[in-house]
Amino acid sequence: MAHPHLLTISGSLRKEATNTKLLREAVRLFGDCTHLEADLKLPLYDGDQEAVEGLPEAVQRLADQIAAADAVLISTPEYNKGPSGVLKNALDWVSRTKDNPWQDKPVAVMSAAAGRAGGERAQMVLRGFLVPFQPHLLTGPELHLAGSGGAFDDSGQLLSDHYQTSLQRLMDKLRATLPG
Repeated sequence: MAHPHLLTISGSLRKEATNTKLLREAVRLFGDCTHLEADLKLPLYDGDQEAVEGLPEAVQRLADQIAAADAVLISTPEYNKGPSGVLKNALDWVSRTKDNPWQDKPVAVMSAAAGRAGGERAQMVLRGFLVPFQPHLLTGPELHLAGSGGAFDDSGQLLSDHYQTSLQRLMDKLRATLPG
């Protein structure tokens, strides 16, 4: 595929989130593409609210962005040994949309966290959350960015050759899943 469309989903809302930085670095290493960052500032899922008001516009927009993307990259922080509530809420909302925008969609998952495991547990749980949607979930190489607060230079590039090499391999594998 000559010029794929990538959607990135960061499990952190923080302005300087290391998961968002990791996704931007992934897009840089992926190469030529159109890139869109998802907005996870969604209301908390409430079935009663959905019954009365229907699907929020922001949720449908996210589902449409997933459907339109050629591939999706997700990065999650680790909160209490799992993915962020923000990310889980978005997945729950998107599951309520018509059709399944995730079906057979190439998806790469990564994590960045302050701890020495780099969000490994959160990433494992996130992979489980995605199974019902039946995406084409890349199984590796896994990327768990440990000590993420000091992992980037001032321009947002990874400082570690090890992490940069692992991320490049993951992006190469993602590109190889795309047609053409």
